[in-house]
Amino acid sequence: MAWVLLIIAGLLETAWAIGLKYTEGFTRLWPSVFTAVAIGGSMFLLSLAARTLPIGTAYAVWVGIGALGAAVLGVVLFKEPLSLARAFFLALLLASIIGLKLTSSEP
Repeated sequence: MAWVLLIIAGLLETAWAIGLKYTEGFTRLWPSVFTAVAIGGSMFLLSLAARTLPIGTAYAVWVGIGALGAAVLGVVLFKEPLSLARAFFLALLLASIIGLKLTSSEP
């Protein structure tokens, strides 16, 4: 269950990172509310997952999911460039997240 919470927390991190773009410096109400709720939810779920998972693993996976998701959505939503090198390093990030899951030991 901790891994499910951690994945949802990472997806919420992606959501708030992308939400920041839409807040326009927190000058737009609803995007700002959405972003604040996503930040709170993401950290809360991370804290629940960290009860069971090692904090180093939980935090690294949480950040990795958020960074990977924000980078992919940046390409899709904001037409950010995706070079072969960038795609390669994003794939390495995904491999790292999967590797942490496969090598983690839960108490």
